[in-house]
Amino acid sequence: MAHLSIQSAGYMSKNEAELRRIFLEQVNFIPAGERIKRCIQCGTCTGSCPVSYAMDISPRQLIALFRAGEMETIMKSRTIWICASCYACTTRCPSGIKITDIIYALKRTAMEKNYLSQAKHVQILANLFVSNLMKYGRLHEGTLIRNYYLKVGFWKLFKLIPLAKKLYQTKRLSLFPKRINAYHSLSKIIKKAQEIDLRITAPPLEYSTDYVGYRALGEMKLEQRKGE
Repeated sequence: MAHLSIQSAGYMSKNEAELRRIFLEQVNFIPAGERIKRCIQCGTCTGSCPVSYAMDISPRQLIALFRAGEMETIMKSRTIWICASCYACTTRCPSGIKITDIIYALKRTAMEKNYLSQAKHVQILANLFVSNLMKYGRLHEGTLIRNYYLKVGFWKLFKLIPLAKKLYQTKRLSLFPKRINAYHSLSKIIKKAQEIDLRITAPPLEYSTDYVGYRALGEMKLEQRKGE
């Protein structure tokens, strides 16, 4: 597990308070996001996660650390970048917590505050994945792998030549990336969505930096959908 910072009981540092404020604003836009308060620490999420073995902080521990006011520990972990978005934890959570969406909120918080993961290679790959997808409208594995190793060690590319040759011969790898049809239309949709997102203003949260744990959620005004 990642190294924990030491805080006085019942006290949250200014930086931790700011991280929590940004995170809770992200949670505010998740339908039924208030269910994060219902976590019973049963560990079902961790047991269901197919990549938990590669995480330094398990999904269950993420919620526990949030309760303890250890936001910086979460921000510096590699867990939020490893999540495979399979939603196994979400579908099996007995409390109905949308854990995958919570992890996305943590990731957006880390990006907003420019936090680097202790496992920088994981974060580099995640950023290149998104960039590759946005550029071509689809994922081009060859370009992704090439750009990744150019950042972390170009000499490692030579070890992949035999594998790349086999993939090319079986038509599983193309040398040149191709954009999807109507790529420009997709770009317009994405830009429009970003403009809409920029116009959204989160309601102010009643929040105190004097305490940690679930009480720090205060009187979050989260809209509850009918039937929940």
